[in-house]
Amino acid sequence: MKWSTSDFECLAEDAVRRSLADVPFCRVEFPDENEGDAQNPRIVRLGRLTTPSGARPLAIEARSNGQPRWARAAVAELALYRTHNPAAYCVFVAPFVSEASAAIATENDVGYVDLAGNCRICFDQVYVRRDGCANAFTRKRDLRSLYSPKAERVLRTLLLEPRRAWKVADLATAAMVSLGQASNVKKLLEDREWVRRTEQGLQLVEPRRLLDEWAGRYDPGRSRTHEFYSLDGIATVEQKIATACKGRPTRYALTGFSAAARMAPAVRYQRASAYVEGEVGAVAAAAGLKPVTSGANVTLIEPYDAGIFIGARNVGGADVVSAVQAFLDLRRVPGRGEEAAESLLREVIEPTW
Repeated sequence: MKWSTSDFECLAEDAVRRSLADVPFCRVEFPDENEGDAQNPRIVRLGRLTTPSGARPLAIEARSNGQPRWARAAVAELALYRTHNPAAYCVFVAPFVSEASAAIATENDVGYVDLAGNCRICFDQVYVRRDGCANAFTRKRDLRSLYSPKAERVLRTLLLEPRRAWKVADLATAAMVSLGQASNVKKLLEDREWVRRTEQGLQLVEPRRLLDEWAGRYDPGRSRTHEFYSLDGIATVEQKIATACKGRPTRYALTGFSAAARMAPAVRYQRASAYVEGEVGAVAAAAGLKPVTSGANVTLIEPYDAGIFIGARNVGGADVVSAVQAFLDLRRVPGRGEEAAESLLREVIEPTW
């Protein structure tokens, strides 16, 4: 949602007032003509807080983005203001303040309020905190940009080499995306402070946060699945799929339990799964698989994007997706799938961090 500067400043004022509305001995006042601080124009709103202990200045720094990078910059501006006005109570306001941004404000003794209703205000005898209000101002465009198919190629590439410092051009090449796409993902990750710039290049610093959020938003339903049955054992089926794809212009990679069993065996499984890029019917026929509408023990998947093959490698005579991709595919499978995903995370993915 977009606001004009003046409208957003008024919303920030109202949000601070609402956060303190239930404190009977506290009064919040803003002058009718509020031009902020002439010496520090980033402080967009100045007011006054009055309690039985007396009155003190109130300084508000309002930003249209509540991600950590923006919060850190706002808190720095408020800290600078406070060096010249030590009695002032400072508050960061945004449409939605993320958990990480709230921690940044709290660590720096700065209050925070968002338009969703979350807040932490602490001064004199006043302590108000509200958590758990849903973000009604989600920047859906940013989320779509970060988890679109091509953006996900960049995420896979970063997670597969989490200790590497990347030049953006090299990252774009490795992820098979344009330089502009890689730069856009870089900006979104910088806003969250999940990557940092070093002299050597861009480096991932919060792989767990990235993987957790991605897994929560990952939609396997974008790929098209085909169900089959085979009388052969699962290991034999997997090998037959690999053999059927040899000599064809068809990329494939085992995924799900079939991949996890080769990287971090944790659970027994009775269904083979593989991504097959094109010619699914021909591969199934060559592997002796029978199409079924129920009782399937083999799933062949047409991938929604070629990026799922990033990091694929041969293990035990068959190509398998990366541990990151297998984790994403298994995380949404209740029960044994979640167990296998956690085993992959613990034994294969986390050691690379």
